[in-house]
Amino acid sequence: MPASNNNNPTRILLIRHGETAWNAERRLQGHLDIALNAEGERQAELLAAALASETIDAIVASDLTRARQTAAAVARAHQLPVHEDRALRERCYGGFEGLLYAEIAQRFPAEFAAWQARDVDAALPAGANRGETFRQFHDRVTGAMLRWAKAHPGKTLALVAHGGVLECAYRAAQNMPLETPRDFKVHNASVNRFVVENGVLKLTSWGEIGHLRPAVLDDLP
Repeated sequence: MPASNNNNPTRILLIRHGETAWNAERRLQGHLDIALNAEGERQAELLAAALASETIDAIVASDLTRARQTAAAVARAHQLPVHEDRALRERCYGGFEGLLYAEIAQRFPAEFAAWQARDVDAALPAGANRGETFRQFHDRVTGAMLRWAKAHPGKTLALVAHGGVLECAYRAAQNMPLETPRDFKVHNASVNRFVVENGVLKLTSWGEIGHLRPAVLDDLP
């Protein structure tokens, strides 16, 4: 690949997976592999239809099922393969995973308090998976996004990932400190547009969800 192409901006459509049953009940998923529910499958198909007319050169997904299912719907519309990347997984929450927010607060009050206070270097309790700090997570996912962009200069990538990944990308593109509260929404099956130019991530559009509105029936008697 010619070195002169490396400065060409790469366009990224960063997409959160469709809804899961655990999303609906506010149960923390992290690295636990939860599939889409019926609503999430519907959202994935609406997302695919909305992006069908757009140019997409490559599709990359987290290797977790909920992201792969969402990416597969987009891939079918574009007749493209889905590349999987474990580095695009959601943050690993260790012992928090599989619990409702209220249960986390009850079982791990100190760790929950640090999480809610946005202590970005706080350790998480042990669980089935080893937790990571928010800073470690942020570095992992933003690094993955920049690597894919560097490998596809001048192209358009669809990256299908998770809510935490979207948060990290937003913060990086807006130069928003990791310690500040999240004051922006992260929607299931949303399209969030970025460009990467000279190794810098820039936000161009956030939280596109118009495609998820229920279709209006036009054949009523």
